[in-house]
Amino acid sequence: MSERLAQGPDGQWRCKWCEAPGFDAYRDYHDTEWGYPVHEDRRLFEKLCLEGFQSGLSWRTILAKRENFRKAFKQFEIAKVAKFKEADVERLLADEGIVRHRGKIEAVIHNASRALELQKEAGSLAAFFWRFEDPEEGGDVRPTSDTSIKLSKELKKRGWKFVGPTTVYAFMQAMGLINDHAPGCIGRSAATAARHEFRPPR
Repeated sequence: MSERLAQGPDGQWRCKWCEAPGFDAYRDYHDTEWGYPVHEDRRLFEKLCLEGFQSGLSWRTILAKRENFRKAFKQFEIAKVAKFKEADVERLLADEGIVRHRGKIEAVIHNASRALELQKEAGSLAAFFWRFEDPEEGGDVRPTSDTSIKLSKELKKRGWKFVGPTTVYAFMQAMGLINDHAPGCIGRSAATAARHEFRPPR
């Protein structure tokens, strides 16, 4: 078996990163979310925001706090977050349930306004992001791709923050824009089938 795989307690082989001892939520996230195509704007916005918070940290840290983030940021309803003011920033900086980083918090609020603009431009965030679907089957260990670099540049051109190529690539992996389940992982064929059935919004 590939060194990128690990056998879970159920005997199934999965991407090694999800088999963290004592943290079953990682495995559940891998099996039910990671790599499966998403078309809801709220979920796409949430994930891109959380990937920004992950910068310099681990996804395990962010996943453990995800429900706290959702509560703190009004379930990542874009229009609501775009209305946050300085008082909200101070509230969030005092919230021990999330990552208290002023720059990242302010970036989420800033990006909510950019997301509203992008919805007007493209019809929806989903319609925009799915223009950058990577047709290649992944499976290689890499921090970025040509497509993530292009998407990062397009977002930055529109004023988005904390959307570097590595952050964007992790977003693409999670939202099903590319299938990066390791070869031999039980999620790889399932994610491939889901992508084949998915009809990207246009």
